[in-house]
Amino acid sequence: MISRPSPSGVFPTVPAQASPADADPVPADNARQRRFIARLTFMISGGMFIDGFILGAVGILMPGITADLKLSTSWEGLIGASALIGILIGGPMGGLLADRIGRKPMFTIDLAIFLLGSLAQYFVVTPGQLFAVRLVMGIAIGADYAVGWPMLAEFAPAKIRGLLMSVQEIGWYAGYLAAYALAWALTVHFTVDWHFILALSAVPTLIVLLMRFGTPESPRWLMSVGRIDEAEALALEYMHEEERRDLRSTNPGGALSFRHLFAPRYRRATVFTSVFWVCNVTPYFAIGTFAPVVLHKLGLGDGMAGGLALNGIALLGVLACTALVDRWGRRRLGIPPFFISAAALVLVAVPGLPSLFVALAATAFFFFNAVSTALCSLYPTEVFPTEIRGAGVGFATATSRIGAAAGTFLLPIAMERLGTPPTMLIAAAICVAGGIVSHLLAPETKGLALGEASAPAARPPA
Repeated sequence: MISRPSPSGVFPTVPAQASPADADPVPADNARQRRFIARLTFMISGGMFIDGFILGAVGILMPGITADLKLSTSWEGLIGASALIGILIGGPMGGLLADRIGRKPMFTIDLAIFLLGSLAQYFVVTPGQLFAVRLVMGIAIGADYAVGWPMLAEFAPAKIRGLLMSVQEIGWYAGYLAAYALAWALTVHFTVDWHFILALSAVPTLIVLLMRFGTPESPRWLMSVGRIDEAEALALEYMHEEERRDLRSTNPGGALSFRHLFAPRYRRATVFTSVFWVCNVTPYFAIGTFAPVVLHKLGLGDGMAGGLALNGIALLGVLACTALVDRWGRRRLGIPPFFISAAALVLVAVPGLPSLFVALAATAFFFFNAVSTALCSLYPTEVFPTEIRGAGVGFATATSRIGAAAGTFLLPIAMERLGTPPTMLIAAAICVAGGIVSHLLAPETKGLALGEASAPAARPPA
């Protein structure tokens, strides 16, 4: 067992004359710990890739699905939003279970359910069946957000936690872009049936699921439920020395319920993470899901090719945030992009603007929106402590998907009834609201140990 920390928080050293029996076990070498962190990061970002994959193909395939299943505008919006509605359910449910029964069991159960849903898409013949299957898939992936992100944050070294968590968003955008490109190629050049294209999500899901077997439980979760010996043994094997010391900050009181998210200690974190995430993803999902339609209405020619290019720009934005987050900090990368994105959408809404300026403004929106969105996987895991981290991430996930699902459902209706310029102005207003709330509530957690970042969850921003 690892020695108890001294009052100063530093582990006492073993005297030189101590016998081997009296000394602490030798911790795993740094190379092994680095390999474990790299593998864990890949496995969790694989879940994000799958989420992006199932959402990225829908916009391209929607015309074919609409013609085949004879969809109304309402059904079109519902199917586009079905996975997002599922995430709304699965995030809180998965987070609560992850806090109560552990990260490890849920880490494989959710992807197994998702795999079955992926295969079931091949056999749907009615709008209701497609909606139901993708709803279940969304529930599974929502649970994965609330399980995987806390698990990675609880193992990650403080000095690279921002990078590791931002990589999750790279996984999402990579999956979205891969599915978008694949669906475009198979639809335009090979006329492959949309059932088969949707079912292709089973391939990356099976790969990631098999990799996840054998993943250890989170030592911080074990500590939070009083299983101290197990926590210390796993920490010695998989965590760096600084994180092993910080492990002692975990409260061994067990999991909390959702009502505690609005207790004074956690209220600020709950409001901030929810609003931050909602205002980032609502405009993106609304515009990104129907990018071909939006770009065509803006007079930019081949909407499918343009949508593919813009989502590639978004991936570059995430890469920029990943490279800078542990150097510049969270606030500098999380707040200004909201206002830049809003300005870009206002330009898009200007009637009669030359196509070149519209294209540049759309490019700016996708890039800077992605910079800020990359922090959506980081902030919730940092500001909520272990005993409520899964529930906090799950709740923030759910609220974000309310906005994303609403935006995806309402965008085609708004463009039909209000027109493109007013719809873009509404999206710009959402970005401004996100920037204001983030300026008031966002903390700076760069370089802090996870216990330090989450303990004063209600402190004012630096």
